[in-house]
Amino acid sequence: MADIRSLHDAVADLIHDGDTVAMEGFTHLIPFAAAHELIRQGRADLTLVRMTPDVVYDQLIGAGLAARLVFSWGGNPGVGSLHRFRDAVENGWPRPLALDEHSHAGMANRYVAGASGLPFAVLRGYRGSDIPRRTDTVATVVCPFTGAELAAVAALNPDVTVIHAQRADPAGNVQLWGLTGVQKEAVLAARRVLVTVEEVVPALEPRPGALTLPTWVVDAVAVVPGGAHPSYAAGYSTRDNAFYREWDAISRDRETFTAWLDTQVRTQVRTRARTQVSPREGATPR
Repeated sequence: MADIRSLHDAVADLIHDGDTVAMEGFTHLIPFAAAHELIRQGRADLTLVRMTPDVVYDQLIGAGLAARLVFSWGGNPGVGSLHRFRDAVENGWPRPLALDEHSHAGMANRYVAGASGLPFAVLRGYRGSDIPRRTDTVATVVCPFTGAELAAVAALNPDVTVIHAQRADPAGNVQLWGLTGVQKEAVLAARRVLVTVEEVVPALEPRPGALTLPTWVVDAVAVVPGGAHPSYAAGYSTRDNAFYREWDAISRDRETFTAWLDTQVRTQVRTRARTQVSPREGATPR
């Protein structure tokens, strides 16, 4: 059953040096606050997993937490490259970064296999790609029914999955909606689960398209309003597009990045502006 705890205590108890950590969220519900708490607590030698490592992983990589990255695409959405990611790969700063690259379909299927308790998943993919030669988590299998050769991808079972969601109830059941990506699969595949939420409400009211994670698949819930900033939480906030543009300049230079990290993450808990969405724009009145 999930405990409702502070973000500091949840990260301290659930995420350890050397863990494989998945922090999922697509376009919105990206768990930036949890990532910043990881930086403040100085975790090391992590294997980071994310289908689309963007600014949140650029920050973790630049802070020196990552030894390895498992992913299928990387970039600053709508802006360009991840400069801290590139610096780690090309120059080993602040430390070398090993890569395990996949296709989107391959990553999604790896999570599904992990969530299903299976050792691998089978898909049509990777043909014509050199990815299978660069990783030991892709192989081929022959279908016992048709004789067709298919790609097989090893199951992905993170030590910890971290996601952000809109709300939870006092028992630790979690509700999220909007673009949900692979959050459910990443949660069910993990050994431990931390969810940050915008708020705790007395009861989770049904809503169209919402996904509910039962308390027994979640270890800890931390209430962190604005915990997805600069991404957003549908119904609660809007995307801070200006920050994504600003990040390009911040992250290009090592000294500028380090100064930003020291002042905005390491030495203080940032006050995250919550740009409220009016009910006519899709917010849930509370």
